[in-house]
Amino acid sequence: MKNLSQEEWRAQLSKEENAVIIDARTTLECETGIVENAIMIDFLKPDLFLEEIKKLDRSKSYYVYCRSGNRSGQACKIMDDLGFRKTVNLVGGMNEWNAGKVPPNHI
Repeated sequence: MKNLSQEEWRAQLSKEENAVIIDARTTLECETGIVENAIMIDFLKPDLFLEEIKKLDRSKSYYVYCRSGNRSGQACKIMDDLGFRKTVNLVGGMNEWNAGKVPPNHI
């Protein structure tokens, strides 16, 4: 797992063609907007979180964020333990995000 600032996270993400963005916040938190193309997997629902991440391609790169960077850091650690090739945590999470957001597509 790498812990990156917003600028580093966005720069590195822009260089990867098959990267996946995961929003680890709750549905209620996501109502304020998500990073474009993010998939929402609520870390606070541990059984569902594990079920959903186990379906993902472990060979891809995963850029994970939450509200503050704490849950996403924990999510990256779990993913690393499960054999994911590359996980990247957004330090400061959405609390410090100053780039664009889009509405979640299911709300």
